[in-house]
Amino acid sequence: MLKLTMINYNMGKKMEEPHDTTMPDIAESEEEKQTSPWKSPVVQIVLLSTLLAPLGVPFVSPSLPLIQQVFLVSEQLASLAISTYFIVGIVFSPFIGSIIDRVDERRVLAASLVLFGVSGGITVFVFDFWLFILLRVIQGTAAAGLFIATVTLITANFEGVQKNSVLGMNNAVLSLGAAIFPILGGAIVAISWNAPFAVYLVAIPIGYLAMKRIDCPKCDATRGGLSIRSALKSLKSRKMVVPYSTAVFSEIILFGAVFTTLPFFLSSNYSLNPLSIGFVVSIGSIASAIASVVSGKIAKYITNRQMIALAFFFNAIGLIGLWAAPTLILTIIAASQIGAAVGFSLPAVDARISTIIDEKHRGEALSIRNSFTFLGRTLGPILFTGIAAVTGYPSLLLWSGILCVLTVVVLSVAYRSKSD
Repeated sequence: MLKLTMINYNMGKKMEEPHDTTMPDIAESEEEKQTSPWKSPVVQIVLLSTLLAPLGVPFVSPSLPLIQQVFLVSEQLASLAISTYFIVGIVFSPFIGSIIDRVDERRVLAASLVLFGVSGGITVFVFDFWLFILLRVIQGTAAAGLFIATVTLITANFEGVQKNSVLGMNNAVLSLGAAIFPILGGAIVAISWNAPFAVYLVAIPIGYLAMKRIDCPKCDATRGGLSIRSALKSLKSRKMVVPYSTAVFSEIILFGAVFTTLPFFLSSNYSLNPLSIGFVVSIGSIASAIASVVSGKIAKYITNRQMIALAFFFNAIGLIGLWAAPTLILTIIAASQIGAAVGFSLPAVDARISTIIDEKHRGEALSIRNSFTFLGRTLGPILFTGIAAVTGYPSLLLWSGILCVLTVVVLSVAYRSKSD
């Protein structure tokens, strides 16, 4: 009897040993999965897709003088190649968000990439100006789908600090592309005015990869209805005021102060040539990329709402710095602070919206954010040049900076809570 008991004890001990030894391995594997999202096909394809987004405007902008000459149109008409690309995103983004919530992010991303590549590639063979503009409208619609689907995929697959990290890296890739592509586009356009448009064809195989390799169970589990009205109702929520308004004002400041005011300022005060101005503007995009990566680490210690306040603080430093800077080096440093502000704000805005909104309407809510972003990019140059015509650029920069300081104060008082 004693011998049988010992056998049963030993057998039970042997059966327990594998369970005890494998548990730490499983926990370690789960921990590694949580801390290493970069090996995920979702993240890899999303970042690759985001890298293509700056092909839309920064890559094409060096071609504008040649586009004007080829089509024999005025500068104002040639600029439609840029403005129509953004305006269509303002109008169609909410509809694209509704389609995402009705279908899924993967299919919308794949279709957007293919349409982006085809409409861009066909442009190589187009010699009618209005057909060229029509293709730019189609491509702008595809780009809006690309922007919304990538961000929605991230928010659907990741939570908490990890979501902030991936959103930060996504914005960093976008900013780096915006810094590099104007230089690359300027080099390729030396071959032919339409040579840059052939590059868009690379989006087609990436669209195929998106359809085949992205697996998003959470996306399919949170399908909603095709209803823009439900997402628009979220605008009435006090919680959504700061994220949506930040999406507008951050882009107004970036595109108004850095992309519009700064080139005129550098040309008149320091007599810089266009190439030198392009490099200075690119520094702002690089600063945005660095801040986006850093924001993922800072998110461990502060909330998304506090991150937005931090972004306005950097905007204040940049704007007042541009007003006060006595040298070119200090001017460049001030401009880089505005770029950093966007790097801090955009990932925090997307993370905040995805936390507040119902998962079934995630795509719609983020698509409205995309509309606000495109609206800010459209209004920025108009507002800054229009107001500066009355006040002058120095006064405009100073008072804009003071407004950002007041915004930081208001946000700091309103958001004393550390929960997000």
